[in-house]
Amino acid sequence: MTHYRSTRLALTGLAAAAGLGMSACSSDDSATPASATSAPPIAPSTTAASPADIAKQKATAAYLGMWSDMAEAATTSDWQSPKLVQNATAEALSKISRGLYADHYNGLVTKGKPENAPTVESVEPADNPTTVNIVDCGDDSRWLKYRADNGQPANDGPGGRRHINAMAKKAVDGSWKITDFAIQDVGTC
Repeated sequence: MTHYRSTRLALTGLAAAAGLGMSACSSDDSATPASATSAPPIAPSTTAASPADIAKQKATAAYLGMWSDMAEAATTSDWQSPKLVQNATAEALSKISRGLYADHYNGLVTKGKPENAPTVESVEPADNPTTVNIVDCGDDSRWLKYRADNGQPANDGPGGRRHINAMAKKAVDGSWKITDFAIQDVGTC
């Protein structure tokens, strides 16, 4: 992994919507019954997710969690935040900690929120996944560095859209963690 900039891409979690069937009832015998045209309740799916699909979901959640944890720590440049180990390990955790420590040492904090759009590039092996490769086009143009002492903007270069590669690995306990990532220059996606 080649280029690391201490910008962090905050990410949001995924949400699922559920449909609910509704019926009307009344204690009044003269009340009109519920319409026969109302939609029936949605039956739960009986199709089980494949191991690859589960790995994609868990690895993407770890990726989003890593950036969210990093973004929170970046508001104070807390390179020792206990949250950082929840979703990152190995080289990824080292890069995050070093970047936050450099910001702390230089008197910088990060304000705002970045945007991201991760997708899974590959899952290996498909039948019992242990590695998931993720690609992203993160935008850090609204996530900027400031001097902690006076609140003035720091001159840390232009923000913008950057190509990001990340690798997630399944841990011994079954959790997924990001083990490495690389952030490219502005304009690479």
